[in-house]
Amino acid sequence: MVRLIGGWAFLLGASMSIGVAPAAAQEPLTATTGSHDDTEGADVFGAFADSLKLLMIEHGTRVAFQAKTRHELGGPFWSDYQRSVKMPRQWEDTDAWVVNYIGHPIHGAAAGYIWLDHESSAPADISLSRRYWASRGRATAWAAAYSLQFELGPLSEASIGNVGMRPETTGWVDHVVTPVGAFGWIVAEDALDRFLVTWVERHTRNRVLRASLRLALNPGRALSNSTAGRAPWYREGRALSW
Repeated sequence: MVRLIGGWAFLLGASMSIGVAPAAAQEPLTATTGSHDDTEGADVFGAFADSLKLLMIEHGTRVAFQAKTRHELGGPFWSDYQRSVKMPRQWEDTDAWVVNYIGHPIHGAAAGYIWLDHESSAPADISLSRRYWASRGRATAWAAAYSLQFELGPLSEASIGNVGMRPETTGWVDHVVTPVGAFGWIVAEDALDRFLVTWVERHTRNRVLRASLRLALNPGRALSNSTAGRAPWYREGRALSW
């Protein structure tokens, strides 16, 4: 639950600056999904760097808000880490349903959007084209790798907080639902942004409403924007005041 609440708290705090931040700060002229020349390749190093930033946001939130995580920071690091990394014995872990089936897909979608942000040929808008679905498939693969690292890697729940040391705290749900849910969540966010958010924006110039709608309907993209140093509500070519 901490991951979901912390991420939304981060976005909510950022959104409070809409009324006072200058337009240039809100909409920096930096590249975003599908904005590169199609002849360029994917910037894997850039995707890795931004994924590391997202990882620090998530783990920083866990340490800040979860007493049991802070409690497990002491003790022998490597031996505790090795004892925490194990094959799950069941599907569920001890997280709430909303964390496993909503929070995890959002966090996977954020990682997927980070990949799309650094893939030159990724289409920005949803369509039936092969290019669109192939790009979202690659984003899902990146989300799966990010999720595996988040659960079991050197900078993971297993190493920071020793999740998994007790067998009931780890399950297959995280490894399956995060990437599968990320794929569905990315496609849903793309559809909502193209068909609903843009429709509303054609009918109002209220910047607060525009930003709030972008945050509420595209949480994965908002987290990805934040890791890239952009405003969470950023859209290329769609300033809040257009």
